[in-house]
Amino acid sequence: MNKGWRFIDQQGTFELPNPHHTNYLYFPLLNEAGMISSITPTLNGDLKTNQNTFLLEPTSVEDLHNNRSSRNFWLRVNGNVIWSVTGSSAKQTASRFSPGEDKVTLIAGFLWHTVIRENSSVGLKAEVTNFVPAGKDTAELMRVTITNTSDKKLTVIPTAAVPMYARSADNLRDHRHVTSLLNRITCTDQGVLVKPTLSFDERGHIKNETTYAVLGVEEDGTEPVGFFPDTETFIGEGGMLDWPLAVIGDDVPVSPPGTLVQGYEAMGGIRFAEIELEPNEERSYILILSILDGGLEVSSLLDRFATASHFSSELERTKDYWRAKISGLSFKTGDLQFDNWLRWVALQPVLRRRIGNSFLPYHDYGRGGRGWRDLWQDTLALLFIDHRDVSEILLNHFAGVRMDGSNATIIGINSGDFKADRNNIPRVWMDHGLWPLLTTHLYINQSGNLNFLLQEQVYFKDYLSHRARQRDADWSPDDGTLVRTAAGKIYRGSVLEHILIQHLTAFYNVGEHNNILLEDADWNDALDMANQRGESVAFTAFYSGNLRILGELCLALANQGVKSISLASEIIDLLDTLSTPIDYQSVSNKNERLQHYFDLTSHTVSGVKRDVSLEHLAGDLFQKADWLAQHIQNEEWIENGHESGWFNSYYDNQGQRVEGVFEDQVRMMLTGQVFTLMFGIASDAQARKIVQSADRYLFDTSVGGYRLNTDFGESVSELGRVFGFAFGHKENGAMFSHMATMYANALYKRNLVKEGWKVLKNIFDQSQHFSVSRMYPGIPEYFSPRGRGMYPYLTGSASWYLLTMLTEVYGVRGDLGQLVLEPKLTREQFGPDGIVSVDTLFAKKKMNVRYHNPEALDYGQYILTEITANGVLILKAGTHPSAVIPAEIFSSYEEPIMLEVMLGPKES
Repeated sequence: MNKGWRFIDQQGTFELPNPHHTNYLYFPLLNEAGMISSITPTLNGDLKTNQNTFLLEPTSVEDLHNNRSSRNFWLRVNGNVIWSVTGSSAKQTASRFSPGEDKVTLIAGFLWHTVIRENSSVGLKAEVTNFVPAGKDTAELMRVTITNTSDKKLTVIPTAAVPMYARSADNLRDHRHVTSLLNRITCTDQGVLVKPTLSFDERGHIKNETTYAVLGVEEDGTEPVGFFPDTETFIGEGGMLDWPLAVIGDDVPVSPPGTLVQGYEAMGGIRFAEIELEPNEERSYILILSILDGGLEVSSLLDRFATASHFSSELERTKDYWRAKISGLSFKTGDLQFDNWLRWVALQPVLRRRIGNSFLPYHDYGRGGRGWRDLWQDTLALLFIDHRDVSEILLNHFAGVRMDGSNATIIGINSGDFKADRNNIPRVWMDHGLWPLLTTHLYINQSGNLNFLLQEQVYFKDYLSHRARQRDADWSPDDGTLVRTAAGKIYRGSVLEHILIQHLTAFYNVGEHNNILLEDADWNDALDMANQRGESVAFTAFYSGNLRILGELCLALANQGVKSISLASEIIDLLDTLSTPIDYQSVSNKNERLQHYFDLTSHTVSGVKRDVSLEHLAGDLFQKADWLAQHIQNEEWIENGHESGWFNSYYDNQGQRVEGVFEDQVRMMLTGQVFTLMFGIASDAQARKIVQSADRYLFDTSVGGYRLNTDFGESVSELGRVFGFAFGHKENGAMFSHMATMYANALYKRNLVKEGWKVLKNIFDQSQHFSVSRMYPGIPEYFSPRGRGMYPYLTGSASWYLLTMLTEVYGVRGDLGQLVLEPKLTREQFGPDGIVSVDTLFAKKKMNVRYHNPEALDYGQYILTEITANGVLILKAGTHPSAVIPAEIFSSYEEPIMLEVMLGPKES
């Protein structure tokens, strides 16, 4: 029985016995240079730098157990025993689960992967370590160390075998054979190189400048004795990749250096010299898998990586790099397992910034780039993990906003890289306008940099206008992707103006029930079939909360001495209380006002700006926020008995309310509850009813907590493809980690602390319950009906989990640059010594906050009594459960700053 992984140190390193007994497991390896690798316990998976450049064959999750095309390393022992050190032989696969199978252990850390495989009958143990070196090299390094565990001398012939796909992922189905005809395969002294003459992919037929390499040497740099440069020769007639004639046969000749093969599928087949191993003797081999582009040379790779000592030093450097990358945030509780697990959660936003959602075996979309929502939510975690000033990153992100309040939907890997919609498919997600303010607000609270709102940025422009309802016939690609004035000058507006446009256009963009239109979807991408009459009540609540936050930021600027803001004149009509007021109850009046604004900004803008009082602007925003909140309170509450009730979340494309109590079913969704709780729209009494309803209708321990919705059946296809999914999968009723963590955040904001911790703890418990979740440490996108973790690593829930742990559970957060401490820790979360701590970044300084709870008090029983900084008393906190520490107190301290916070009982 598989016992599951366990951490073996305090740095996130974990060990898993028999990893090959679990399907669908994979591990990410990558670097900042753009190399992205996925690897399984049997070394399946792929290796690439982008959609058009794969060294190993592209793999989706089902390929991980179906595909024989994996990294392999064969040993022929004493002339007749064939053994794969990766377990990828037909014989070893057939003997899996039998008494004589290999003993296998996986050990992995940040970001390296080792599989140890041993077979007493063969008399060998193999340790295979893979990693992508931190730095500028687009390479994956692999070390194979074999040890004679028998009491006799063994004669061994080693052969590396790495099938080389060497082209675009498009060619899996499109011209798979034809593109092999482009291959020019060369054997060098150390390996096999492939440089296709052309590249056939979505870019057209272009000259190829990329070389793919599989190189191999012995531990001291000794070169191979020959090569098998093409698949056809390597496997032989009747052979297979997992039982190749080049290994099991006696008469397949090796090719010498200088051999050129043209027009065949390439194979990184490398034959090393026959060796004799005495008992307990070991020998290592180094493989370098590389995509050579941008001037990278084979000789450079060999000089730096092609010995055992070089490999070891590079491995340690890479370990240090990734440990440092996430060192900005580290929790210490009474549970070492939880602390280590949180380290892996902290890595996830970093991974998604580099990978997007495209380049691991589970992928939401497969052609590269990141989503708009990802852009902002992943930056949430950067604010308290990364030492860099993120203001420039945030400012670059705002260049993706259109003048109609929508945004670019294709986001490049580099900051500020925006592209028009792929294949001219116009789609608008109604929630996209929310996330920039969420992240910007956190940044301002952490840094106190209110002036960031006054920095100027360009706007994105393409052929779409009127939130993709119309096309700008006067625009052409030659015009570029920046909004211009009527005089042809590039137009720039403040960050505040960008955020205003995103929210004001949404406020007026309402359906027949006066909630904001769903358009093509909101956060739930699968609600995509209600773009005429669908409405998102859930995210209308979010917009209400954001409008209030935006008003408060305007007042904060005014209090700082900035009395007015210069805005594009076209926006003024949307600030109706400052121009011509309209009746917010009138859907037609709202739509007409918005249409007029769209018409004014569809091609160019005037370039004329008007100064607006920040106090008056705040008043307009507060009025809109209050109207939305009251509207939801009055119209969208569903009462279900004395102790049960919740808010409706959506209207479908027939204009019908989605949730409620029907004759044959109860329909409830979690999304509508999250934001009404988070932004104070739900009263305290309603909050308690929401919790009771969620516990009754949505909570399921077998899938890790709160489902996204009850089972609606298939009768609501007018809302989205989501209800074509089987119930319990993905967005249709799964425990979807992202919304669940936001629910936890909302509960904590309402001081429903035990309820919030229940959400977070269930996600952790399910994730570490390996016999069910079948995943490595971290948070998955969701859990399947069988409890398996799906789509690991790349999910926005990681940022929200960390955000909630830091700012709500530990209560370490900023308020316009001041530090607020308001812990919401329960008695069970303190260790046996009554102490918990967190390392984080605040005001660009490393900070350790340590809470002492010597009397084992529960939340609600303690207050903050005393706070010291590096041993110096800075605050007698008094009688409150929170404290505010002015930013100037820290200005004289060198980092790191250690805050000791004493908790004591409330006075009776």
